[in-house]
Amino acid sequence: MNQAELSIATIRSLGIDMINKANSGHPGMVLGSAPALYTLFTNELKIFPKESQWFNRDRFVLASGHASSLLYSLLHLSGFDLTMDDLKAFRQWKSRTPGHPEIDITDGVDASSGPLGQGIPMAIGMAMAERFLAEKYNQEEFDIVDHYTYVLCGDGDMQEGVTYEASSIAGHLSLGKLIVLYDSNHVTLDGPIDYSFSENVKKRYEAMGWQVLCVDDGNDIQAILKAIKKGKKEKFKPTMIIIDTIIGYGSKNQGTSQVHGSPLGCEDGKNAKLSYGFDYDDFFVPKEVYQDFKKNIYDRGRRLYNKWNKSLKAYEEKYPDLYNELQQAIQGNYTFDYEDLVNDFPYGLSEATRNTSEKLINAIAKQNSTFLSGTADLASSTKTVIKDGGRFSCENYTGRNLYFGIREFAMVSIMNGITLHKGIKVAAGGFLVFSDYFKAALRMSCLMKLPIILPLSHDSIAVGEDGPTHQPIEQLAMMRSMVDIQVLRPADAYEMSAAWKIAIETKDKPTALILTRQNVSNITKATFEDVSKGAYIVSPEKEHLDGIIIASGSEVELAIKAKNELLEKGHDVRVVSMPSMELFNQQSDEYKESVLPHSMRKRLGIEMGIDFGWHKYIGLDGKMISVNQFGTSAPANIVIPNYGFTVENVVNTFLNM
Repeated sequence: MNQAELSIATIRSLGIDMINKANSGHPGMVLGSAPALYTLFTNELKIFPKESQWFNRDRFVLASGHASSLLYSLLHLSGFDLTMDDLKAFRQWKSRTPGHPEIDITDGVDASSGPLGQGIPMAIGMAMAERFLAEKYNQEEFDIVDHYTYVLCGDGDMQEGVTYEASSIAGHLSLGKLIVLYDSNHVTLDGPIDYSFSENVKKRYEAMGWQVLCVDDGNDIQAILKAIKKGKKEKFKPTMIIIDTIIGYGSKNQGTSQVHGSPLGCEDGKNAKLSYGFDYDDFFVPKEVYQDFKKNIYDRGRRLYNKWNKSLKAYEEKYPDLYNELQQAIQGNYTFDYEDLVNDFPYGLSEATRNTSEKLINAIAKQNSTFLSGTADLASSTKTVIKDGGRFSCENYTGRNLYFGIREFAMVSIMNGITLHKGIKVAAGGFLVFSDYFKAALRMSCLMKLPIILPLSHDSIAVGEDGPTHQPIEQLAMMRSMVDIQVLRPADAYEMSAAWKIAIETKDKPTALILTRQNVSNITKATFEDVSKGAYIVSPEKEHLDGIIIASGSEVELAIKAKNELLEKGHDVRVVSMPSMELFNQQSDEYKESVLPHSMRKRLGIEMGIDFGWHKYIGLDGKMISVNQFGTSAPANIVIPNYGFTVENVVNTFLNM
């Protein structure tokens, strides 16, 4: 057995042992793809385990996250902060080797993965980020940003629609520094792949503008290495390397779905190891294997890192402004000073918050040179264009406007990848109702704590003539129900400005900005402190508190008008604007009591969406003017009053409480 064979056998054996010990996991791809990843890691992958966050490292995404034990074995052998005890704790409580890779738990993981289909889009986002930053910051003698992005995916990824949405973009953008290794083992969980899949992946990817290479034997590391090198030589097309493998290689059930997601067990595991010529105890690593990885990964990576670091210091001396700008971007230090814009938003001015948002986006772009904005083919409607920012394309990788096409799911998955790469703050918008399409990707944004920004317009039944298919009813509640997200629905330009400042300066979670298509009046005079607390008293009672009206977004103006009429009828009401339930929930009990005193139970909520989630604030004895049915097609000035959003209805509802 030569050195490569011994190292590959060790990787496979560690995978078997981890899964057997946990009595849980997916050995099939681990055993089939071990040669491909060994070849990539020891020959081409540019990483330095001691500096696992090295900015110019190659990125690697395990799209098929269920093969996590394969990645963990490689990270341990390579010298990342992952011990043998960590491998033995695979899939256990509070271990550093969870069932699917997670970026905040395991050193060396570049993307949390597992939901099939999203790995390739995230890698595409990383490759896009590399291109933008390289074109912007590299100088003739300094390639400060210069790396590849690699992916290992499987048959399951090829069947998810989001993979093709994003792959189409990658081919269109000529992302030549993206290389995908496709473990084609012809098996899925339910059985042979031909139960459900028979398309020609090679032809499809070629049609999308990719270079496609084929390796007939997944154990032929020379053929795999040759294909990777050929992929790196192709500068203008992303590369797909289709590698025919045998799922569960070495098991008595190899080549079948039985080895996809079930441990091999002691007997079959032992026999599989013997078939590789590996006759050692469980979790044993020959010293020659550690030496192999140290020489070809750790030591090679250290040389590359030191060379780059020396170049970076020279870059800092010659281009200090560019250096400092890049470092601030890598650290995620984005700011927004909007005070000078206040005069552009005079009190009483009537304007849709999507239009205000457009002005703010352009102001942010002037203050932050690595802020990018995009949309899913709705730029003219969502108002997301950075004027004079150029279009990100293969002709202009420094373009600051991202055109994702009609691909909402891919859009947010790619945004996740851009953000994971670091160095760019990205916002991209669409219609709120179409958040259904990208919810799965947004969930991963939340899980990874990625500060992407989603300006989502057309926020209610006020969309009007487009009808119920385009009028969001439950989407706002859906987004608010998610973990680790902040959703802001601003009432006017003042709240909108503060909301954008919150979004751009947030580092640890996604932000959704919910925007109107219809005009709203600037009436709140809200400060940043007001909005950052999630809810505040926008219009206090005059003398004594007779009740509270709580509203968000465009309905705040309606609430204030109703308050004024109620005052004429002898009812002294407080109006609370609640742009963000999440931010309000984070405030102290004292502050929440000052805004919504427990003793005042006469509370009325107003929002043009379902009432789900509102009873926390209005109480079980409160009332809600909301939309608990689908919308209808008619002009907005017909739909809105017919759904009860009138001063008269608000006043009467309050009086009848």
